[in-house]
Amino acid sequence: MREDVEFDADGVTLRGWLYIPDRTTRAASAIVIAPGFSAVKEMHADRFAEAFADAGLIALLYDNRNFGASDGEPRQEVDPWAQVRDYRTAITYAATRPEVDAERIGVWGGSYAGGHVLVVGAIDRRVKCVVSQAPFVSGHEAFRAFVRADFIASVQAQFNADREARFRGEAPAMVPVVDENPLAPSVLPTADSHKWFTETHQSRAPSWRNETTARSVEMIGEYEPGTYLPWISPTPLLMCVAENDVVAPIDIAVRGYATANEPKKLAILPGGHFDAYGDGFDVAATAAIQWFTQHLIERSQVPA
Repeated sequence: MREDVEFDADGVTLRGWLYIPDRTTRAASAIVIAPGFSAVKEMHADRFAEAFADAGLIALLYDNRNFGASDGEPRQEVDPWAQVRDYRTAITYAATRPEVDAERIGVWGGSYAGGHVLVVGAIDRRVKCVVSQAPFVSGHEAFRAFVRADFIASVQAQFNADREARFRGEAPAMVPVVDENPLAPSVLPTADSHKWFTETHQSRAPSWRNETTARSVEMIGEYEPGTYLPWISPTPLLMCVAENDVVAPIDIAVRGYATANEPKKLAILPGGHFDAYGDGFDVAATAAIQWFTQHLIERSQVPA
């Protein structure tokens, strides 16, 4: 069963869906899910929520503030720390639901949200299990992977110009998320990013818009979720990385994973960054379900 839900996050109404497994007879484990960078919940995050519910897990999926069905201004702005705080608010909301066992809540996130769940898992001990898929680990490294060294100064000058314009009361500057030409200015200048966002927009997510604020791009470079990896323990961590990922490169993720403490597990997914939402979905979803089942369901059934 899928139920429309909404909840308040520091004055901003977040909206999404609560998936409740059939034949739930007692308070169940729950997974909190938010979409990745600029994405909305219909961009395959709902497939993971459905798979979790089919496996007996309640799933709470919501649109990030400023996106999709959720409120928030400025529209299309991605503030990673606001999104981290909203994850924690969503956990609070989930814990109020009578269907949910508040002692058995996990978090799932992919890409940019895959970085968020690393932070949330480290700072919020209500979280009892973490699954991070193709995670964004380091803004410093990501920024330098997508912006040539000789262009960095000019890009930073554009950020400063936008800051001055906003100080004068002007609207935030906007940047395309993807572009068919990988050499044109965009946040994710890879061919697979353009293909996935545009095709998914057309087939599943008409509310998605191919733009974000320039300030969102600046905040990417300031965000270092990987620094929180050593502090997730003793909460169990599963990190799923894609072997041919050019958006969140596997080498950066694996170096970060090495700093995490036990209990942890590394799963190598076939394909690139977005393949877990397509042909590789069954592999990615099964890995997550097995981890959540082991640490949220089976562990709770062991006699004290």
